[in-house]
Amino acid sequence: MCGFAGILVAAGGIGADRLTTDATAMGAAIRHRGPDSDGLFVDAGAGIALSHRRLAIIDLSPTGHQPMTSANDRHVIAYNGELYNFVALRDELRAKGHGFRGRSDTEVMLAAIVEWGLEGALGRFVGMFAFALWDRAERCVHLVRDRLGIKPVLYGRQGDTWLFGSELTALRAWPGFQGTIDRDALVLYLKRNCVPAPHSIYAEVKKLPPGCIATLRAGHEPEVRPWWSLAEVVRAGVERPFDGDEAEAAEHLEHLLSQAVGDRLVADVPLGVFLSGGIDSSLVTALAQARHGSPMRTFSIGQEDPRYDESGDAARVAAHIGSDHRTLMVSDDAAREVVPTLGAMYDEPFSDSSQIPTFLVSRMAREDVTVALSGDGGDEVFGGYNRYVWSRRVLGATGWLPGGVRRGLGGAITAVPPDRWDAMARLLPHRNLGDKLHKLAGVLDSDDAGALYQRLVSHWPEAEAMVAGGSEPDNLVRRRDSWPNLSNPAAQMMYLDAMTYLPDDILTKVDRASMAVSLEARVPLLDHRVVAFAWTLPQPFKIAGTVTKRLLRQVLYRHVPPELVERPKTGFSVPIDRWLRGPLRDWAEALLDESRLKHEGFLDPAPVRARWADHLSGRRNNQYPLWDVLMLQSWLETAR
Repeated sequence: MCGFAGILVAAGGIGADRLTTDATAMGAAIRHRGPDSDGLFVDAGAGIALSHRRLAIIDLSPTGHQPMTSANDRHVIAYNGELYNFVALRDELRAKGHGFRGRSDTEVMLAAIVEWGLEGALGRFVGMFAFALWDRAERCVHLVRDRLGIKPVLYGRQGDTWLFGSELTALRAWPGFQGTIDRDALVLYLKRNCVPAPHSIYAEVKKLPPGCIATLRAGHEPEVRPWWSLAEVVRAGVERPFDGDEAEAAEHLEHLLSQAVGDRLVADVPLGVFLSGGIDSSLVTALAQARHGSPMRTFSIGQEDPRYDESGDAARVAAHIGSDHRTLMVSDDAAREVVPTLGAMYDEPFSDSSQIPTFLVSRMAREDVTVALSGDGGDEVFGGYNRYVWSRRVLGATGWLPGGVRRGLGGAITAVPPDRWDAMARLLPHRNLGDKLHKLAGVLDSDDAGALYQRLVSHWPEAEAMVAGGSEPDNLVRRRDSWPNLSNPAAQMMYLDAMTYLPDDILTKVDRASMAVSLEARVPLLDHRVVAFAWTLPQPFKIAGTVTKRLLRQVLYRHVPPELVERPKTGFSVPIDRWLRGPLRDWAEALLDESRLKHEGFLDPAPVRARWADHLSGRRNNQYPLWDVLMLQSWLETAR
C-alpha cells in the first residue's frame, strides 16, 4: 500500500530541477500513505514526473522500489494497492519468457502490461489498485482505478499542467495550485455526506470513477473510459442466474470467500482483522483463522455509550474463533480529540461520523500490524442494510394512501422526540428506534423505490436552495434510465449503493482513516469474483422476510454459533447527537455562527440555524445534517 503523485506538462515545458522539486513536495504531502521510502522518476524532456511513497508489504527489499520501469523500458509505474494473484501471474509470465529481478507484485504488473497490453492485463488482475502508468512510446499517462473503487486516484489541470495523485493533499502541495470550490459538488456533498466521483470539492479536480482509465496527454482533454462495469456484471447475473439450491449456493460462496480471504493473507509484514462482532467481520475473521497457522490478531474498540458499544459481542466471537483479540475502550474525551483532525485527514469535506471509530481502530491496530482485513462491502453485496427490508414494506403499506395523508403521518411521528420513542421502546429489540422512526417519517411521501432511495440518501433534501449559486449536477442516482432493469426495490438500492455509497463513502472512509496511520486495509468481501457471484443469486438468498444477508449468515453459522452474532444491526458510530448538545456545543456554535456563514458565502444560514436550534431543543435529532455542515466548516479552516 502506498501513495503516488505526478506532473505532466508539454515536453521541455519545465526544467528538471523544477519538476523534481515540485514532485518531491507533492509526494512529501502524502508521506503517511508510505513512510518506508520515497521514490522519484523525472524525464524533463518528456515533461513527466512521478513521485511515490512506499508502505512496504510484499518484497521489502529495494527490488520493490517505485516508481518502477518495465523490463522493455517502455512503461514507468507508480502504484498504490495489492495484486493478490501476482504469484500465479508471475508463473504464467515466466513460462512466456519474462524474467524477474525481485518478488514484488509491481514487477509482475508491469510484465503483464507488456505481455497483454493495459486492458488485457487489467482483466487478469485480482486486487485493489490505483496507479499512474507513463507510456514512453505514446507520451501519455494512464490513470487506472480498480473495479469497485477501493483505492483512490484524482487528477486535474492547472493551466497547461496536469496534476494527479492518491489524495487532494498531494495536488494541493503543488506550488502553483489554485482551487475553486465547486458549488455544484457542494450540493451533492450536503445530500450524500461525501463528494461523489467524478466530482471533487474543487472544480479543477476530478476523481476517477471505479473501473475506469483516464488517459492524460499534455495540451489535450482527458480521455476517460471504463475497463470494467458493475452494471454489466449485474445484467449478466440477472440474465444467467444461479440455478442451484441454497445449500449449493452456500457451499460455492464459502469456497469463493475462503479463496478471497486466503489471497489477502499474503504479506511479508504482520497482519490482523478488524472485528466488530457483526456478520461480515466475524465471517472474515473465521475464514482467516481457518487459513492461518497461528491465532489471528483481531481488533475492536469499545465505547462508553452502550448504544454504540459492541466490544463485548466482538470479544465473544473472538473467544469462539480463537483469535488473539485486543479491545480498546475509548472514552468520549478520547474520541472527541479526533474531531479537529478530520478536515485534514479526509482532504475534502467528508461527514460520515463513523470516520471517528474507524480511525481509532486503525490507529490501535497499527501498533501491532501493518495490514488489517475488514468486513466492508457485505451490506451492499449481500443485502445487509435495514432499508432493503423495509423499503418494499413501506411502499406496499403506504403507497396507496394519498400524499397528504402520508405527509401527515410523517408529521405525527416526528412530533414525538427521538428520545421519547426510545423510552417507549425499551422492551423491544431495537436500538435507536426514535432516530429510525424519524428517518422513516421523512420518506413516507415517496411514490416509488427510486424516489425513496433519493430521499434516504439525502441529508439535506433542500441542498440546492441552501448553496448560493449551486445546483445538483447530473449523477447516477438521478439518471434512472441508466439503471439495470431490476424489479425488486431492494436489489435496485443495492446496485445504487454499490455504485455510489460504497466507493464514495465507505471505501473513502476506510482508505483515509487507515492510511492516515500507514495501515493497509484489505476488503475480501469485495473480491470481484465474489461480487459477480452475488449478483447471480436469487433475491431470497440475500433477503428473506426480515432476514438480511441470509446466505452470508448460512456460511457464517458453519464457523460461529448464531447466538453469538444474531442481534439488531447497529452502525459503527459515535454519539454525535449527545456531544453536540454537550461537550461539542461551543465548538459547533462557533462553526455554525450566522455571521460566519454569511461571510463565507457558501450556505444560507437560515436552515442551518433552524436545524441547530431544533437539535439543541431535543425536538429532533439532526446530528447527521449538522455534522455535514460542521465537517464542511472544519475543512474550510484547513483549506485556507
